[in-house]
Amino acid sequence: MINIVLFEPEIPANTGNIGRTCVATGTRLHLIEPLGFRLNEKAIKRAGMDYWDDLDVTTYIDYEDFLEKNPAAKEKMYMATTKAVHVYTEVNFEPDCYIMFGKESAGIPEEILVQHKENCIRIPMLGEIRSLNLGNSVAVVLYEALRQNGFAGMNLEGHLHRLEW
Repeated sequence: MINIVLFEPEIPANTGNIGRTCVATGTRLHLIEPLGFRLNEKAIKRAGMDYWDDLDVTTYIDYEDFLEKNPAAKEKMYMATTKAVHVYTEVNFEPDCYIMFGKESAGIPEEILVQHKENCIRIPMLGEIRSLNLGNSVAVVLYEALRQNGFAGMNLEGHLHRLEW
């Protein structure tokens, strides 16, 4: 199972949307505190809609707590950052990897990034754009990881509601 890690997320709607994406893809969500909101806030539930109760989510008091409780993350973690040299399509995502995203206002701290230079990845953008929305960034990278792993266990065919193809 692929793991999405949010380092100190600040905006409840982003986390709610990411939670919904995780439910839709069978992905586990890890939230590293402090959070910029409470998990019982209406905004997070609204964005996650009625899927939040189905979400596999764990919170951690800090980054060290996360690493202690997820030792595999030390070997299989990719860090999404606008500061990376590698593009997210240049790495091979393992089926049980961890993909970390930083908080909306500042990203992942550079003190963490410098310890993982080869596993830092970026989404290409034009010009001087600082970053994409966090929910969009998670979706872009997560679906590349899922694609690389053959969309294991996912529905690959769509069905019309009233008509037939």
